[in-house]
Amino acid sequence: MARVYVSLGSNINREYHIRRALDALASYFSPLILSKAYDCEPVGFIGDNFLNLVVGFDTDCSIAEITAILREIEDDNGRVRTGPKFSARTLDIDILTYDDVVGHVNGVTLPRGEITENAFVLLPLTDVAGEQLHPQLQKSYTEIWQAYDQASQKLSVIDFSWQPS
Repeated sequence: MARVYVSLGSNINREYHIRRALDALASYFSPLILSKAYDCEPVGFIGDNFLNLVVGFDTDCSIAEITAILREIEDDNGRVRTGPKFSARTLDIDILTYDDVVGHVNGVTLPRGEITENAFVLLPLTDVAGEQLHPQLQKSYTEIWQAYDQASQKLSVIDFSWQPS
């Protein structure tokens, strides 16, 4: 059984799409471990704020199988894959970690670089896995967050609730 953490983000009808994504994730992987939800300014473009969170779960699925499931969930939520890399989106789901795997596996780079680059990934990951060690840096996510330039990206906790169907 592998412990997996994924990031979820949406800035188009964001609560609707995040709830749909959580329902879909719960149908494949249960129980889910949810971070707090964060309101975040977009990075790399001007647009509406994102709703971001991190979800953890245990699975016997391979990285390739998880990637296919996440892509299907994004597609089912109207994800458009054409256009600029940094743009508004209904749903973005990325694998952050798969146990302590390091490297490029089935088109996925692990651990995902955004963990140390973006507050909207690192802080929610700290919520759910703060004492776990980053597989390359061998520092806890809490330690990484404490050393992070927290003023560099604006984000705030928002009231968001989800109950499995």
